[in-house]
Amino acid sequence: VKAVKVQSILQCLTLGQCLTFKIVMPFRKLNLPQSALDAAEEQDFDLKGYVFEASPEQLRPPRTVRVGLIQNKIVLPTDAPVLEQITALHKRVGEMVEVAAMCGVNIVCFQEAWTMPFAFCTREREPWTEFAESAEDGLTTHFCIQLAKKYNMVVVSPILERDEIHGGTLWNTAVVVSNNGNVLGTSRKNHIPRVGDFNESTYYMEGNTGHPVFQTQFGKIAVNICYGRHHPLNWLMYSLHGAEIIFNPSATVGLLSEPMWPIEARNAAIANHCFTCAINRVGTEYFRNEFTSGDGKKAHHDFGHFYGSSYVAAPDGSRSPGLSRTRDGLLVTEMDLNLNRQVADKWNFKMTGRYEMYAEELKKAIQHDFKPNIVKE
Repeated sequence: VKAVKVQSILQCLTLGQCLTFKIVMPFRKLNLPQSALDAAEEQDFDLKGYVFEASPEQLRPPRTVRVGLIQNKIVLPTDAPVLEQITALHKRVGEMVEVAAMCGVNIVCFQEAWTMPFAFCTREREPWTEFAESAEDGLTTHFCIQLAKKYNMVVVSPILERDEIHGGTLWNTAVVVSNNGNVLGTSRKNHIPRVGDFNESTYYMEGNTGHPVFQTQFGKIAVNICYGRHHPLNWLMYSLHGAEIIFNPSATVGLLSEPMWPIEARNAAIANHCFTCAINRVGTEYFRNEFTSGDGKKAHHDFGHFYGSSYVAAPDGSRSPGLSRTRDGLLVTEMDLNLNRQVADKWNFKMTGRYEMYAEELKKAIQHDFKPNIVKE
């Protein structure tokens, strides 16, 4: 009965999204090369493409960029040797990046902690901490440097980082590699989930890099990792620093967050006059040892189903259809970044925002002697 109810809810969500698309559809399908479509079919992953257009301007030419989002299952069982798991994922994602290159993608982003199972639900330290790598000199960063050089593509690579300079501290980190093969920098996860007994600070703490925005040849980008999407101010800060595209690489399961998934990145795109890219892994990952999730249920061997559904949202409120809930996929979107300013000039959310008032009241609100501004009779 529960399964039927969940399925009904999902069907309603899908129907609601489709109804919305009929009302707001400034995007169109992107014509993708047949060679890319054939390669995707042969390698068994979804390939979809859409275009977000802006109005022609008199003083600015179009600022067109193609973005690729990759969602995927893990390749090997979670108890396979660590290096074999990493190598297998490099191979799988590398094949998908090759198809992205066929489609003319300029910037590609992978899912959260893409080189490993999402083992943070288990609260076990080993062997999962062995997946941690140097952001600057790790195996995965060198792999991404080669991809960037080969395909003239910016690569956003979210990994479990080991920071040897600071005592081997672990971070949940996105490494940004320029299309020239240079490591532009890192952006660490700002918000740690504490839902039930699920607490990722077993592995890493809140990030300390703030809200960096990376100037690439194709536009200014930022990376809001997973749980940060639930915090509107987190999106806002990346936007205030000038982000034109904000990526949200995630790993989240159906019963936990799926009703919120189609809404949050879309709301952020509207509120911040920018494009947002929501990426979620797919599949169900099984672990040898049982664990609980603080929900009263018996111990189990999996965290739940990662439902994919990766999509792109535009500042005018439109969004692309999502990728599959169950299959690996590559979503290619061509976007004209001029749309950001065009929407901003129409709605003026940033110009009319009372940031000085918010800042003053937030400063008061975090004090221990704060008194809420409640007017009583």
